[in-house]
Amino acid sequence: MNVRSYPFGPAAGLEIDPRYGRLRDDEPLARVKLPYGEEGWLLTRYDDVRVALGDARFSLAQAAVRDTPRLGPQRMGAILTDLDPPDHTRLRRLLAHAFTVRRVDQLRADAERLAAELVDELEKAGPPADLMTALAVPLPGLMVCELLGVPYEDRDHFQELTAAFMSVTALTDEEKIARLGELAGYLAGLADRRREHQEDDLISALVIAQEDDDRLTADELVQLTVLLLGAGYDSTACQIANSVYALLRFPDQLELLRSRPELMPGAVEELLRWIPGQEAADILPRYALEDVELSGGTVRAGEPVLLAKHAANRDPRRFPDPDRLDVTRNAKGHLAFGHGPHHCIGAQLARMDIQVALTALLTRLPALRLAVPDGEIRWRAGMAMRGPVALPIGW
Repeated sequence: MNVRSYPFGPAAGLEIDPRYGRLRDDEPLARVKLPYGEEGWLLTRYDDVRVALGDARFSLAQAAVRDTPRLGPQRMGAILTDLDPPDHTRLRRLLAHAFTVRRVDQLRADAERLAAELVDELEKAGPPADLMTALAVPLPGLMVCELLGVPYEDRDHFQELTAAFMSVTALTDEEKIARLGELAGYLAGLADRRREHQEDDLISALVIAQEDDDRLTADELVQLTVLLLGAGYDSTACQIANSVYALLRFPDQLELLRSRPELMPGAVEELLRWIPGQEAADILPRYALEDVELSGGTVRAGEPVLLAKHAANRDPRRFPDPDRLDVTRNAKGHLAFGHGPHHCIGAQLARMDIQVALTALLTRLPALRLAVPDGEIRWRAGMAMRGPVALPIGW
C-alpha cells in the first residue's frame, strides 16, 4: 500500500496543490502519514467528505483517546469537538439558546458602523494601507468582543490571547498552553461578573442558558466561549483578507460584484467555497465506528479519516468548473463551515462580518488594488487558517 507523507508541502497563497485533484480522480481514499500520530485515510471527494462530517458512524470523540494523525505534538481538540451525540447535542442545544440568529442580526448595525469607521481611518491615512491591520483583523475581533461583552479597555490584550487558539506550530506548546490558560482565566472572571450583573451579551446569555433543569457548568461555559472565539475571530479575519485578495485576482468578478451589490450574499458563499481556508485537511480526524463504504473503498472500524474540505469544495462532481471563481454561482452546500451536527455554530456571524467588510470596501474605495506585486505578499505559516501576514492595498 502506498503511504504518502502529508501535508504535501507548504501552502502557497490560495493555490491548491494539484495532487489533491489527482487523488480525487484516481485515489479518493488515500493512505497518509502525518508528522505525528498513526496513519489515516485522506478523503478528497465531496460526497465522501460530507458523509464523514455528518454520518454517526464517524466519531470525533474517539479522537480524544487515540494517537491521532496530527501536524504537531499536541492534539487539537475542544469541548464540542471531543464529543459525539448525545453529549454533544446537549451542549449544542444549550449554546443555541444564547447564540441565536436574532442576536447576530442585532449586531449587523454595529458591524456596519465599525466597518465604516475603520474605512474612514483608511481613507484619512491614504494609500497604501495594510488591509489586515486596518480592517480584516479589527472588524471580527471587535465584533466578537461586542458579542461576548468584553470591556473596551481589555480588547487589545484579549485579541492577543485569542490568536493562540489558532496556532498549530507558530507557538511552542508551552507558549500556547500559557496563553490559553490566561484566556480561560480572563473568561472565567468575566462570567463571574455576569452572574452578579447580567448584560445584553453572549456571556450573560450563556450564564442563564437552560434546557429543562440543565445548565452549563462554569468550566463548560469557558471552554465553549474559547471555541466560539476560534470560529468567529481568526478564521473570519483570514477569510475577509483572502476574499479581497481573490477578488483582486479576478477583476471581472470584482467589477460584477461592485455593479450588482445584491449579489453579495451569494458571492460570499462562493468565496467560502473557492478559498482553501485551511493549510491542509481538517485538523480534527474522525474515526470509523464500523466498516464504512466510501467511493474509494472501505474504511475499517477504528481507522481515522482526514477531511480535505478545500478539495471537496473543488470537486467537479458537485460544482461544475470548480476552479473558476463565479460570484453568480449557487454555492449552496459548500463545506467551508462543515456539515452535520458539528456544523460551525458561528457561521452566521462570520458570514455577516465578511458581507459587511466587502460591502464597505467596494462602496467606499474605488479602483481598489494590490499595492505590491503578487509575489511580494507574505503568507502565514504554522497556523490552522491560511491568510496573508499583511495585504497592502491601494485605491
